[in-house]
Amino acid sequence: MKKIALFSLLLIFSFSGLHAQAGTDPELGTALHFDMTDFPQWSRDLRRASIVTFGAFPFMYLFANFGYDTYRLATNDWDMRFAPRPFTAAGGIEQNHAERVRVIAIAAAGSVLISLIDFNIERTRRNRRAREAQALAPPAPIIIRTPLLTEYYEGIIPEAEMEAEADNF
Repeated sequence: MKKIALFSLLLIFSFSGLHAQAGTDPELGTALHFDMTDFPQWSRDLRRASIVTFGAFPFMYLFANFGYDTYRLATNDWDMRFAPRPFTAAGGIEQNHAERVRVIAIAAAGSVLISLIDFNIERTRRNRRAREAQALAPPAPIIIRTPLLTEYYEGIIPEAEMEAEADNF
């Protein structure tokens, strides 16, 4: 009964339009999207870290559970009753409560580690982009312009036209 109530509550919430990152402007009737540009950098980093941590946890739990079961198999003389989940023989021995808590702690630590690695990668990229933006542009080539000598044009352009052009300026 609790599962049905929880499922119906989630279903109603998902179709009610109450989403965390979107709203509506009553005057315009348009949807507004959540904008993080006004927040300080540390809060944006913290939000990204929480998203990465909670997103990595299911995968880390899967890997930690498989790794811990493999460790149990190796420490119990390769007895197939201790094999990891897909390879468990009939009559397999399940993990006790302390082992399950240990697996969850390992998975949580692994997901936090992945989040820290992601934070360091993003901080390095951000610092590199800032250094590139502050760096001076490569120097432009020096071009020396010299006026052409009037003796060159004496044979091509008559002097009367040159004087008329000089009067126009």
